[in-house]
Amino acid sequence: MAATKAVKIPSLIYGTAWKKEKTQELVKQALLNGFTAVDTAAQPKHYQEDLVGAGIRDALKGGQLKREDLYIQTKFTSVHGQDPKNMPHDLKATITEQVNASVASSLKNLRHTGNFADSYIDCLVLHSPFPSISQTQEAWRAMESHVPHVVRTLGISNTYQLSALKELYSFAKVKPSVLQNRFYQDEGYDRNIRAFCKEKGIKYQSFWTLTANPHLLRSEPVNIIAKETGVTKPVALYALVIGLGDASVLNGTTNRQRMAEDIAGMQAVEKWKAANGSAWAHSFKAFDALLD
Repeated sequence: MAATKAVKIPSLIYGTAWKKEKTQELVKQALLNGFTAVDTAAQPKHYQEDLVGAGIRDALKGGQLKREDLYIQTKFTSVHGQDPKNMPHDLKATITEQVNASVASSLKNLRHTGNFADSYIDCLVLHSPFPSISQTQEAWRAMESHVPHVVRTLGISNTYQLSALKELYSFAKVKPSVLQNRFYQDEGYDRNIRAFCKEKGIKYQSFWTLTANPHLLRSEPVNIIAKETGVTKPVALYALVIGLGDASVLNGTTNRQRMAEDIAGMQAVEKWKAANGSAWAHSFKAFDALLD
């Protein structure tokens, strides 16, 4: 049970938090404009997971995409992060029961056809560690019980202590494939955590990338990459963050034109990198130094 089938995670992941009633249409447009990965959560307080599923089904109707072309990631959120009046599991249930109820709810919400039995999740993420290690471990064991049948891989989010990540990794039978964190200065841009993730083959997923880092958007490396490739500064920053290692970035734009531009921009940067390796290396080195 220690190994799970590798799941390819795209560099840009469409983030669905706080989209409310616009979620369905935005998810559909994101997928039709080039995104192939979606991040959501079984947390009605901030996500409309049912509308994410509806948007996915809408995008698949045209036949341009198939479910196997997509990476769909959701989260189990403990009672600590839920609205007590609106959650997908019982407040008084055990952690194991809460995980199982949450997974069942997500499978229903994210079904890609009318047949609930066909539903599966590419990655189930523990939204954040519990207050105690034993609680976190109970949740992880419950999550593991769904792999590899209806859940392909597991991940964890909002984990900023390297010791806690190492402890979970050591405990886990199904090792985390993903770690999703805010990428910001107050946590040292997760340099040590990113190094551990790279060593263990864990995909680092960055969120809050633009909002928390206006100074990086204004930085010389970002300006150079944007100018040389003709992409926007946000895309240049995304590319540099992705270049830090085995990483992905969450992108939650609500602008349909920008959805397509961001996907095309990432492709333009990759093409430029292939032809201008030394120039990229110089800018990347300067960018990496800004994170110290």
